[in-house]
Amino acid sequence: MQRLNFMYRFFLGQPLWFKVLAPAALLMSILLSSSLFGEDNAYEGGAKLAAAVFFGVWGVPFRRNRPLAIVFFAFSALCVYLAVNAFLQEG
Repeated sequence: MQRLNFMYRFFLGQPLWFKVLAPAALLMSILLSSSLFGEDNAYEGGAKLAAAVFFGVWGVPFRRNRPLAIVFFAFSALCVYLAVNAFLQEG
C-alpha cells in the first residue's frame, strides 16, 4: 500500500503536461486495442504508438534513476518498432 501511495504522490507532484499526457496515452492505448474498433492494423499500430508515448512520458521523470529510465525508454522504442511494423503490414 505504501508503494501505491508513493506513486500517487509522485504523480501529483508532476507538471500539468505529465498529468494530462500520461493518462490520455494510457486511455488511447486501451481504447484502440479493444475490440470496439475492429481488427484493422491501423488501430493496432495506433494503440502501440500510444503505448510508446505512455512509456516515454513515464521515462522522463525517472531520468535521474538511469536504469529505470533506460527500461522505460527501451519499452517505448519497442512499442515504436511494433507500431511501425503494424502500419507496414497494413499496406
